[in-house]
Amino acid sequence: MLVMISFITVMRNRYWILQILLLSFSELALSGNVLVLPGEYSHWHNMRAMVEELMDRNHSVTVLSHSASGAVRQPGKERFNFMPFQVDMDYEEMDSISQNLLNLWLDQNASRFQKLGMFWNVISRMSHYTQVVCDGMFKKELVTLLKESHFDVLLYDPMMPCADLLADVLELPFVVSLRLTFANTFERLCGQMPTLPSYVPAAGAQGHLTDHMDFTERLENVLLYIGHTALIRLQTMLNHDKHYTKIAGKPTTLCDTIGKADIWLIRTYWDFEYPRPFLPNFKYVGGLHCKPAEPLPKDIEDFVQSSGDDGIVVFSLGSMIKNITKDRANTIASALGQIPQKVLWRYVGEKPETLAPNTRLYDWIPQNDLLGHPKTKAFITHGGTNGIYEAIYHGIPIVGLPLFADQPDNINHMKTKGAAVMLDFNKMETKDLKQALNDVINNPSYKESMMRLSRIHHDQPMKPLDQAVYWIEFVMRNKGAKHLRVEAHNLTWYQYHCLDVAAFLLSVIALVMFIFVKTCSWLFRKCFRKTPAKSKKE
Repeated sequence: MLVMISFITVMRNRYWILQILLLSFSELALSGNVLVLPGEYSHWHNMRAMVEELMDRNHSVTVLSHSASGAVRQPGKERFNFMPFQVDMDYEEMDSISQNLLNLWLDQNASRFQKLGMFWNVISRMSHYTQVVCDGMFKKELVTLLKESHFDVLLYDPMMPCADLLADVLELPFVVSLRLTFANTFERLCGQMPTLPSYVPAAGAQGHLTDHMDFTERLENVLLYIGHTALIRLQTMLNHDKHYTKIAGKPTTLCDTIGKADIWLIRTYWDFEYPRPFLPNFKYVGGLHCKPAEPLPKDIEDFVQSSGDDGIVVFSLGSMIKNITKDRANTIASALGQIPQKVLWRYVGEKPETLAPNTRLYDWIPQNDLLGHPKTKAFITHGGTNGIYEAIYHGIPIVGLPLFADQPDNINHMKTKGAAVMLDFNKMETKDLKQALNDVINNPSYKESMMRLSRIHHDQPMKPLDQAVYWIEFVMRNKGAKHLRVEAHNLTWYQYHCLDVAAFLLSVIALVMFIFVKTCSWLFRKCFRKTPAKSKKE
């Protein structure tokens, strides 16, 4: 009996050991090697959430970034592998390009000719930036090192030049994560996303077009589509295509390479977007960076609690806006001083003269944690996608002060859905901002609309971050996702629009009509032709 018990005990122990080993090997088998090329500013914030989750799931992650990057400039003690490459540019020069772009959008005093000059200056400097980054990325030593690393998938943001071409050179399946100024144009031209101008407003419509358009608005929308297409074609031709062709050694365009993406992770969702058709390899994962609020630092919590029943207002114009004019700062501060709520304002610049005791300035604020605080009543924002999604996640109505790029469109989406008030940053007066805040805080319809969007956001079969990582893992497991790419990528523009078919059918119709007309003409002459009168006999 004792021998039998000992035998059973040994077998059980072996069983558990075997099970542990199987689980360990399974975990190793499921782990992948991911190469990440991040974007800048808030784009890295989204990418980082995916990087952290991939590492939590036992994947190895290597972040490849250039020496001029501000996103992963000083990684510190990070869990991911950081692989920098040198470029012939420093961070200050790259940052000045961003500031020039901001000035192009924000300078209201510049004439049209000055704006045109500023535009071409930005295009020229961006072309230089693209060239130096691409040259640094495709140095022989770096490409060899990357090939020897045996990555399974490449994840990138289109802000990183030539990342899609790198995936092509390394023969890696790749996933693109984007939310760009002209996102609709890239999705339409490079991703083959069906985009009908009759009910899909063009990006950059300056915040007044929705999916409900009358004839005049549809006309404007069509013209915007034409203008955006021409602008993007010109910009990519001048800024990307020649570098792509040089590196690839054959005629290559940006759309050629980005169009090969296995999965497109779009950083919005139907709580924000207007309904529209999409493709199997387009996955909407808006708000993937959002998370429950954590406790605030003690000094901030004390200030928040001092607001009493009136609550607080959170105010931020994002990380790119480093200063605003003295006049605008005083106008804003004066309005904030006339509301009963306490205000936490992320502001870098000279202290406004009209700053009131209820308003406190901060170089940085824990925005997500503040928006998730029960005392928060409203959020004043420039309309960046990250901030909007944090407001949706926590159900906080918005006062929008859009400044540039996609921000007017973003705020207009929220306004259309009844969750925001939009003001013109350069033209608003103190009374306008005060009235907007009073409306958003005291009119319950704004809070109800935002809570409805919040419920839609949370009512998903998978959390956005889980879905994003699932599709990255899907690409790794299946060595790509080409079965989800539509055949439109392999069609010419006239084949895509069936213009050759239309030309053939029109030719057949024209031929039939020609034969019909000729036949009728011949029959008419045959049947109704006058017989010549017989000559009189002499």
